[in-house]
Amino acid sequence: MAKYFDVHPDNPQPRAIGQVVDLVRDGALIAYPTDSCYALGCQLGNREGLERIRRIRQLDDKHHFTLVCREFGQLGQFVHIDNAVFRSIKSATPGSYTFILPATKEVPRQMLHPKKKTVGVRIPDHVTTLALLEELGEPLLSSTLLLPGEEDPLTQGWEIKDRLDHDLDAVVDSGDCGAEPTTVIDFSDGAATVVRVGAGDPSPFQ
Repeated sequence: MAKYFDVHPDNPQPRAIGQVVDLVRDGALIAYPTDSCYALGCQLGNREGLERIRRIRQLDDKHHFTLVCREFGQLGQFVHIDNAVFRSIKSATPGSYTFILPATKEVPRQMLHPKKKTVGVRIPDHVTTLALLEELGEPLLSSTLLLPGEEDPLTQGWEIKDRLDHDLDAVVDSGDCGAEPTTVIDFSDGAATVVRVGAGDPSPFQ
């Protein structure tokens, strides 16, 4: 059964945040809220956690996993960004966008798109997510909590606990979160391509 954490949306309790992060460091797979919608997350390099996400979402090997980062400075460790792309991404973060970029060697191979060697990155604008990332000290390996055959992502912590109780190790409930996945922008070829229109305004990249 998944542990359930009721976290204050404006002032996340440090004890609860610390307990969730301890679970992540021990190999847990969690569901957590973001500014777009709930996501599944585990520690970078947690191969079993990544495979559990694949099973829950029934993903193939071409799915772009996302590194959810606390701040812009973390991105350079994991993706290659030229100056023009840097300015475009900087102006849109934090926010409800995922950017697909060429990965550095710091990104585990199993996360990469098999042909393009790319990965998704994002910096959310959500108090609880940022508190988790600050305590963890590194990005979370993540994917939108969108179940197979369903058009809308899950947005309520209690429902996630009810439906995925035996598939997750913890659910973080911080009240209302977004109800739409991120807008995805592919910069892997240098120019911006809008892959998915979601919570973020796509117009700056069109």
